Amino acid sequence: MPDIFLQALALPGLGWLLAAAFAAGLVRGFTGFGTALIFLPIASQIIDPVAAVAALIVMDIIGPIPALPGAMRDGHPKDMMRLVGGLALVLPVGLVVLFVIDPSVFKLAVSFISLGMVGLLISGFRYHGVLTPKLVWATGGMAGLLGGAAGVPGPPVILLYMASTHPAKVIRANNTAFLFAFDVLMLGGFLGLGRLIGLPLALGVLAILPNLLGNLLGNWLFRPDLTELYRRVAYLIITGSALSGLYSVITG
Repeated sequence: MPDIFLQALALPGLGWLLAAAFAAGLVRGFTGFGTALIFLPIASQIIDPVAAVAALIVMDIIGPIPALPGAMRDGHPKDMMRLVGGLALVLPVGLVVLFVIDPSVFKLAVSFISLGMVGLLISGFRYHGVLTPKLVWATGGMAGLLGGAAGVPGPPVILLYMASTHPAKVIRANNTAFLFAFDVLMLGGFLGLGRLIGLPLALGVLAILPNLLGNLLGNWLFRPDLTELYRRVAYLIITGSALSGLYSVITG
């Protein structure tokens, strides 16, 4: 076994990181979102921010694959093309921020974004304007900035879809496909910049199996008539992960 995998297996906190990978996959499987919101607050307590995001994109490139055929069938392709277009344009700016950000600032940002996302969803916040193509492009751009800088592209897109008239099945499908597109673009960016090497790559590979198992279980559990229950479970898990990240900054 290569030395880097032995180093990864000996990493203090590896068990927590793998447990976070499973929980993130589980929530992603039955809601279509939540991977980064759950995984990063935990992972960034164990490894540095760039390594945490690198491990995330390696792990997350495999886990959602079983759900992609259904997502492509049930989704809204025009919205998807606009979202991914905006994402691709702004993502490089976010990556520049990620590579220079202080680790403590990263932990705080991810935790507050996660908590803010849950708070807005629980409050029933909705955008009541018209979902124009320009707005969808702009939402993709905001997701690119947040995704590149903090590894969490989901909040702008999720909040946009909470205002749409699409049924839960379509929203879940578009979230799943969009977040997979984000992973592909991030993977390409990290490979091109030579950042996908060493320990982060090994940790991402080790996290693939628990994340895939979580995704499979979440997909199996998904029932359209239980959407509200899934959301509540997702909110609890995301909140717990975010609070643990805040606690690590306060006590660290």
